[in-house]
Amino acid sequence: MENLKAYIESGVLELYVLGDLPVSERLEVELMLKRHPELKLEILEIEKALQKYAESQAIAPSENLRPEVLAAINAEEIKHEPSVIAISTNSNFYKYAFAASVALLLLSLISLINLQSELKELNNKIAVLEQSNQQFSSRVNYMESQLSNAKQSLQIFHNPQEYTLVNLKGTANAPTASMTVAFNTQKSEVMIDLASLKMPANDKQHQYQLWALVDGKPIDLGVFDVQNDSIGMQLMKSIQNAQAFAVTLEPRGGSVNPTMEQMIVMGEI
Repeated sequence: MENLKAYIESGVLELYVLGDLPVSERLEVELMLKRHPELKLEILEIEKALQKYAESQAIAPSENLRPEVLAAINAEEIKHEPSVIAISTNSNFYKYAFAASVALLLLSLISLINLQSELKELNNKIAVLEQSNQQFSSRVNYMESQLSNAKQSLQIFHNPQEYTLVNLKGTANAPTASMTVAFNTQKSEVMIDLASLKMPANDKQHQYQLWALVDGKPIDLGVFDVQNDSIGMQLMKSIQNAQAFAVTLEPRGGSVNPTMEQMIVMGEI
């Protein structure tokens, strides 16, 4: 329906009624009329509108011409010959009136096309502004989230009574790696400080997995990614008692048991 509406608003039907279309385009319009019978109603409405316009612009002939016209008609009737005087006058008038209406219609169509073009350009500009506004809003939301995370980190680091900070150091697999884990035994909270991460970046097929060692048994605390622009604290799975923490590199999504050959950092409480 949208395509048919656009076709009607394109002005091609008006040009078809006026006979100003090339043969190929007229055939295309006639094919559309067969496919969409409702277009015939549009054609009728256009013809009615043109006729009304011509009639509204018509100028009645002068009364001074009436005797001459009647005399000419009577003379022609006597000679049994067809009269052409009145027909010629009216024909020329309607021809010029119709031509004027066609010109006005064409000007209206041109104005409509220009208006549609300007409206389309304006809509494009509005879409660009809306996209820029969305990008700005997303950036503001991201910065607010980062600021909130930074404030949370400061509260944890300045509250040693509730949180124990455990420094995890690199193993032989990554000697220069390190990270900090904040552990709250009362709330059973475990968080990692993303800003302090000094670990090799993981690829899309792997993730780092945090483990808690409880009585020598590894307990899964969740997975995380290393990103250069990350700040704040990331909350991991809860645990109440732990003697140490360790991180291994596992397939994305994590593993049931740690891959000891891929242990990156480890630290005791």
